[in-house]
Amino acid sequence: MDTAFLVISLFLPRTTLVIYYFFLQIPFNTLPWIGDFLLTIFLPRVLVLIYIAQNLGTDSPWFWIHLVVALIVYFGGSKKYRDFRKK
Repeated sequence: MDTAFLVISLFLPRTTLVIYYFFLQIPFNTLPWIGDFLLTIFLPRVLVLIYIAQNLGTDSPWFWIHLVVALIVYFGGSKKYRDFRKK
């Protein structure tokens, strides 16, 4: 996998996936095309995690870095979530 893909997808996963798709640089995966499409729209960080797990394995430091960032974003990284918790 490209290191630039791994770094940029930490901050802009959906944009990175779309750009790499247009340049035909999407990492190898076993998901059907519809799965790639739907995950890119709704859960891009999960799709990046799947790509990393299939290409580098779950013992890669990149997998764990992306997993931690995904958990932070999904479970408390947004202002809306903090405001919701205060109510």
